[in-house]
Parts: sequence; C-alpha cells; structure tokens
Amino acid sequence: MNALLAAPFAVPLTGAALGILLRHHRSVQRVVTATSLLLVLAAAVTLVAATGDGEVVATRVGDWPAGLAIVLAADGLTALLLVITSAMAAISVAFARTRGEDHHELFHPLVLTLVTGVFLALTTADLFNLFVAFEVMLIASYVLLTLRGGAAPLRAGVIYITINLLASAVFLIGVALLYGQVGTVNLAELHGLVTTDPNAQVGAGLVMVAVAVKASVVPLHAWLPRAYVHAGPAVTALFSGLLTKVGVYALFRLYSVVFAGDAALQPLFLVVAGVTMVVGVLGAVGRGDMRGILAFHMVSQVGYLILPLGIWTTAAVTAGLVYLLQYIAVKGALFLAAGAVETLTGTGQLKQLGGMARTRPLLATGFMLAALALAGIPPTSGFVGKFLLVLAAFEADHLLLGATAVVVSLFTLLSMIKIWNGVFWGDTTAAVADERRHIEGLPVPAGGATDTPDGEPTATPPASAPRVRAIGLIAPSLAIGITALLVGLGANALVELVTPAADALIDPSRYLEVVMRP
Repeated sequence: MNALLAAPFAVPLTGAALGILLRHHRSVQRVVTATSLLLVLAAAVTLVAATGDGEVVATRVGDWPAGLAIVLAADGLTALLLVITSAMAAISVAFARTRGEDHHELFHPLVLTLVTGVFLALTTADLFNLFVAFEVMLIASYVLLTLRGGAAPLRAGVIYITINLLASAVFLIGVALLYGQVGTVNLAELHGLVTTDPNAQVGAGLVMVAVAVKASVVPLHAWLPRAYVHAGPAVTALFSGLLTKVGVYALFRLYSVVFAGDAALQPLFLVVAGVTMVVGVLGAVGRGDMRGILAFHMVSQVGYLILPLGIWTTAAVTAGLVYLLQYIAVKGALFLAAGAVETLTGTGQLKQLGGMARTRPLLATGFMLAALALAGIPPTSGFVGKFLLVLAAFEADHLLLGATAVVVSLFTLLSMIKIWNGVFWGDTTAAVADERRHIEGLPVPAGGATDTPDGEPTATPPASAPRVRAIGLIAPSLAIGITALLVGLGANALVELVTPAADALIDPSRYLEVVMRP
C-alpha cells in the first residue's frame, strides 16, 4: 500500500526528471509522459477499489516517527479525483500532441511536474506539504502559461504569478501561526482545535483564504479569466481540469477535518457560493470569444462546487462530489472543443465564426453534449449533479440559494447558446470556409487564443510546425460529451460510488484514526 500511495506523485516526478534528460528526444518524452499518467491512472483505480466501502489508507513516507513523517492518505474522494484528474491530464497531453502544442522541449517535463503537485495535494495529510504541493503546481503552471512567448501571455503570467504568490505567502503565514500555536500541521491532529483556540482560528482562516484564491472564489477570482485565455488550448484544458479543482478539494478537506464541519462558517459559505455563481456567469455575458466565456464560467461553476460546504448534509456533499467529478471532464471537453475550433479556423472570436455544424458536425456534437452538461440539461451528467444539489438546498430550507442555482443555470445555457449560434450555427463565415479540407496538411496555429481580446495577433507558425489530423482534434470533446450523456442516463452508479466518500467527509472519524496511526 505504501507504493500505491506514493505512486501518484513519485511516478510523474520521476517522469519529469527523465523528460529533462531526454529533452532532445521528443518522441521518447511523449512515451514517458503517457506511461507515467497511465501508471497513475492504474494506481488510482486500485485505490478506488481499496476505498470504495469507506476505508481509508495511509502511510508514513520513509517510516519516520509521528511528528516528522510526511503522511500520505487516500479515501474515496482522493481516489476518485486521482482517477478523473489523471485521465484528463492524459487527454489534454494527447490533444497537445495532435496540434503540435508540445513542441517545446520543456512541455512534457512541466506537465509531469504540474501533475506531481496536483497528486501530492490530493494525497497529503499535512498542511505544510499541501503548501509545497501548491508551490510545485504554481511554478510549473506559470511556465506552461508563458511558454509560447508573446506580450499577452507574459502580461497574463505576471498577473497569475503575482496573485498566486501573494496567496502562497498568506498560506505560509497561516501554517506558521498554526504550528506556533498548537505545535502541529498534521490535519488529523488539528481536528477540532480550530473551533476552540482563537489564535489557531486566525491561522486556519488565513489558510482557507489562500486556498479560496487557488479555487478562484469570488471576490478572489479576477486572475483566472485574465490568465487562462492566453495559454495554449491544451494547457487551458489541463488547467481547467486540475488547478482550481485542487483548491475546491482542499476547501472540502480543511472544512471537514480541520474545522470539523463548524456550523458557524456555513452562512459565509452560502453567501460566497451564491455570489460566485452570479458574478461568474455575468462576467461571461460580455465576452465575445469562446475561451473567454468558458473561463468566466469556470468561476461561476466554483459556486456550485462550494455550495455543499454551506449546507453540509450527506445529500448536499454527495451532489457536490457528483457534480465535481463530471464537471472536471465536461469543462475540459469544452476547452478542447474551443481549441479545436481555433486550430481549424485560426480564431476563437464568435463574430468571425459560424456554420461549423455543417463543416464539422462531430465537433459540434461534442461541444453541444458538453455544453448541455455544463448547463445542467437532462439527461446529461451535469443535470444529475445540479438537480441533486438544488434538491439538497431546498431540503435544508436554503430556498434562495437553490433558486439562485437554477437561475444561474439558465444564464449558463444562454451563454452556451451564444457560443453555439456564433460558432456552429448560421451562415458559414470566411474563417470557416477557408478551412483546408485536407486537414492532414494544416499547420498548427502557434500558441493559444488567436485574436485575443487586447487585439494582439497570433504569431505565424514556423515552417517546421507540426501537422494535425482532424480526428485527433475532434475525438476528445466528442468522447467526453458522449460519456457525459451515458453517465447521466446511468446516474445511479455514480451516485452510489460517491456516497461513501460524502459520508466520510461528513464524519471524518475513520480518516482521523488512520492518519493518526498509519
């Protein structure tokens, strides 16, 4: 079991080191990355089987004594998130390979470094090591964001790194205050102390604020839509599936274990969740590019993801986890569809697009299914999560929040219709009509979102730019969209899989017991 818990971060970390050594051998780098992610996926599936009945597994790295050891732990939530994040990382890397976005020698080592931080954050049972995991993620994601060069990505990178470094400083101050007051940063040992010790409350509160920045919770969200649209399409999809979701996971874990589900915080979570839903969806209304709209919807959907913290019943947490797991895949599919459109037409601006449902019906189908899931339209997987979440809110007499969730879903649907009408419906525009039918010979547009909001043109691809095939661009979003539909039709299986994980969050006694004595 020790090796199984260490594998999710040890394997990609080793792969990253190999990728640097093999930086002049791109094909070998690709094999190393694919192998690393598939090994993590296999380990994660094994952990799902081991924790499916509410069991928790833990280990002390190196068998160091309590107080010094790095404790790794996995319960049902950890295992399920490892499965979906490793799968989405693999899909995003494959998409990057298809459009030639992985041409830089550091791309694969950076991706593996990023996922190392993500997987460490999911498995650590120690606040300081959670801080380390966030820093590993931050360093790798900053370089990936700015890797393609250009003024716009560099400006976005400055915003991204500045806000997240400030959040990291706040996080570290909070950890220091906690350790100075109670003498430990082990999650299990901190259980309940925060509710009785005012000084510990300050430290834990700072940690929660820092994590809220990482999760892009309003009003700490503005960095995300300003940064993500300037990354390469595959990198944006990778970020959407991993980074903010780790922040959401950390909020759940901290509230469950460190704050012991303190009811005094629930009104605050309800207000923040509602405001995050509304602000995010309104921000999407004014955007005229695919990835800009989708980036603001990332903020909005975080409101749904943290709503269970304000209700804190088994029904609400189950609904939240169901929505979280499917949302990671669905949002990734939408960004991948946007990346496919940009690659095929050279732009993501709605005013320059139209008629792609005729030229690329499979791409249109994949986008439509994922968009319906994001908006929570039956019978998709998104409907299941949102319906259960709204139902849980109503059952707990939070009528205003339940109604807000429904109204925001309607605005989300309107935004998806806006993209559909702008990109896939209507008359075929010049950008779409000029798409080369012999797609196997189409050079990949350099970098990320073309025709960026600040008007900066996309760089001309080098003569050696790799060639792409349409099927590799279209298949990821189509496959995920179909999966979202099938999961929605067979939702009972997902709900039954997630329920033990929700129970373990509401009552973390087993987690505490195992982490204290791994």
